[in-house]
Amino acid sequence: MSRAVRIGMLTPSSNTCLEPVTYDLLHDSGAATAHFARVPVTRIALDSGSDAQFDPAPMLAAARQLADARVDVIAWNGTSGSWLGVDRDRGLCEAITAETGIPATTSTLALLDACAAYGVTRLGLALPYTAEVAERIVQTYAKESIACELAEPLGISENEAFARVPQPEVARQIEAAAGNVRADKHAAVHAVAVVCTNVYGARPAADLEPALGIPVFDSVAATLWQALDLAGAHPALTGHGDLLRSGSLRARFQETLTELLAATGADRTTFRVDLPARGLHVNLTAGEALGEGVRSIRRDASLDQRRLNTVEWLERHRAPLVQSHFRADPRPPQALIDVYGVNAQLLAPVERDGAMAGWVSVHSMTERDWTGRDTAAVADAVARLQTALDTH
Repeated sequence: MSRAVRIGMLTPSSNTCLEPVTYDLLHDSGAATAHFARVPVTRIALDSGSDAQFDPAPMLAAARQLADARVDVIAWNGTSGSWLGVDRDRGLCEAITAETGIPATTSTLALLDACAAYGVTRLGLALPYTAEVAERIVQTYAKESIACELAEPLGISENEAFARVPQPEVARQIEAAAGNVRADKHAAVHAVAVVCTNVYGARPAADLEPALGIPVFDSVAATLWQALDLAGAHPALTGHGDLLRSGSLRARFQETLTELLAATGADRTTFRVDLPARGLHVNLTAGEALGEGVRSIRRDASLDQRRLNTVEWLERHRAPLVQSHFRADPRPPQALIDVYGVNAQLLAPVERDGAMAGWVSVHSMTERDWTGRDTAAVADAVARLQTALDTH
């Protein structure tokens, strides 16, 4: 007999937010049921007493109890890895899986994977913690190649008190963390994260996304997103922000493009697709993988992509366009050459229901002869992208 996906969550003992918020996010979705086990956590600081709360032993004991419920995934629904170090969380997940045979994740790993799915390398942070904890979080994310802009932290150390921060105050912090998103596009953050699973940030995050024009990742929502994804539930939950609606699809795009970049030895790979229900339009890439030192094109929406000569050629021929140089028609836009340094490319259409929904681009900064191996890698990527579109 089939059953709903079961998500097991390790919960800080003094947390009063993540359970009701998780239930609210799952309400009427049919996506999964959530099940919780508590571990002692009451205070957040940078000292041995606080650090001891995150010893793996009680977490492993609680994980074994969740395993009795035959959950499909176990998540440490806490952000301690953001200041204790991401390797602590990775080690915890390995230990949980070794102990129970169940895949595991954490809130910090979920936030980092959300950043990867959206190509976020500059992140605004909204935090309730003390200044020293906040600064440690900035340092931790910097080690993961994510530069952070920090809204003034609220200076709270008692874990239970985080849940008493009013949602309008959380919204104010999110807006402060977004900072220069409008003022200076070159220095703007790519997303904002509410880092704490005992802060009611899910609703303010979802409400502010349209106005800010960037993703806002709430820790509770991000943890649920990745737990669902690891359990194979392919979340596409609407009304709770873009991550729960489209994050898993974007993550599949990103994985495919990263592997395509490696397979071809190219400088940049992108995927553009029209999928209005998921907030995706071809004028902005749905995913991008970059070689070392290569400039990103991800957030440039300056061109009407469907009217480019090369894209019109794809629409007519519905076949790969292989360009070792740009001395013959169809020529790409001059900005691709002058601004982004592209001198050769390989494009392939992605079709759905008889229409060209989008296309894959493989860019080279130098002229090059594309090989049969390159075109085969692109064909494989197209097939994977079509499967992702059909199953997510």
